[in-house]
Amino acid sequence: MKRIAIFASGSGTNAQNIIEYFKNSRDIVVDSLWSNNEDAYALIRAEKLGVDTNTFDRDVLYHSIDVLEELSDRKIDMIVLAGFLWLMPGNLTSEFTTVNIHPALLPKYGGKGMYGKHVHQAVIANKEKESGITIHLVNDKYDSGSIIFQASCEVNPGDTPESLADRIHQLEYEHYPRVIEELLMKDEEQD
Repeated sequence: MKRIAIFASGSGTNAQNIIEYFKNSRDIVVDSLWSNNEDAYALIRAEKLGVDTNTFDRDVLYHSIDVLEELSDRKIDMIVLAGFLWLMPGNLTSEFTTVNIHPALLPKYGGKGMYGKHVHQAVIANKEKESGITIHLVNDKYDSGSIIFQASCEVNPGDTPESLADRIHQLEYEHYPRVIEELLMKDEEQD
């Protein structure tokens, strides 16, 4: 059984989608959800779906090995970022396969501060013809890890950040759990 830990900072719609996707899986389980925000709605979503939750502050994440030890004790196979806004520390990314989803076609519109509506505003302001999602490995720089998967959608005339975000969310919900599953099962075949 492969075990996932989800890290989220906000409302948790992607986290909920991932938890529900794997709810009846015989091969993969969402073990826990972790947040740097005690008020993140992602924590409530996870609890309602029977997933253990944990919170931490900046000091615990960056200046201790508490999170690393707990994830190791839980025998986590993959960390999945689902709207987690802090840079992941190297002690976690070197120990666990860590993936993230970004709401644009990287390498465009990535980096510190480029998340959510900020990305969609920039895409529209620059009159891009398409946007999309990028699923990538996480390293020590924002949005610069190896790209695993991309899917695109058109940017329509008259789009607002909200209308574009709606289409991007649909791509996220459709592809993120499936790509996570493919990565974990590929790892299983190589073991």
